[in-house]
Amino acid sequence: MISVGQRERATQNRVIKLFQAELGYRYLGDWHTRENNRNVEPELLTAWLVGRGVDAALIPKVLRQLDRAASLGEGRLLYDANKEVYRLLRYGVKEKVGAGEQNQTVWLVDWANPQANDFAIAEEVTVKGEHKKRPDLVLYVNGIALGVIELKRSTVSVSEGIHQNLDNQKKDFIRNFFTTMQLVMAGNDTQGVRYGTIETHEKYYLEWKEPADPIHSDHVDLPGPICWTSI
Repeated sequence: MISVGQRERATQNRVIKLFQAELGYRYLGDWHTRENNRNVEPELLTAWLVGRGVDAALIPKVLRQLDRAASLGEGRLLYDANKEVYRLLRYGVKEKVGAGEQNQTVWLVDWANPQANDFAIAEEVTVKGEHKKRPDLVLYVNGIALGVIELKRSTVSVSEGIHQNLDNQKKDFIRNFFTTMQLVMAGNDTQGVRYGTIETHEKYYLEWKEPADPIHSDHVDLPGPICWTSI
């Protein structure tokens, strides 16, 4: 496992444990040496779609359409790509098995039954871009990266984590990785978690607050199944 400062390591371990034990995420592993980490993991998404009974002939077409939506070629803006990915997440992918057949809607997220989705977390995810970067934690839903978290030790301001997220979204780094992201987060033990979306300026990051009545609330204190289905 890659060397992480002792205090950061303790915080990161605790957060991963929380996602596993309290929020039902499965642990994908430490991906700092894994090759070709992507914001859409085809094998994970394919496995979920197969489990949903999606026609095998449709799956490659769905993956291609999602890949096109998440691409940043020819001067395309991050905002535009992210918006198109969101549309596919929210309203499904329209594809047909063959010529002359009617379009079918293939859902990338089961909005009606949150627990039917595959929630997973990976740490130290090395991503290749103009320059290589390694987000601390990445949250996947059905193999699609929807959240990223930068963690800092208690003596380092959460602002540093926010700045890392903003730097990572620049063209010089791993902007492509953020085309699917719906939540961009940073946190430490003393200031808690701050969150925004892509390209959110630091001053507009919000504090993640626990519900006043967690027993009767539809949200949890970090992105769990119910939270994702509210995006």
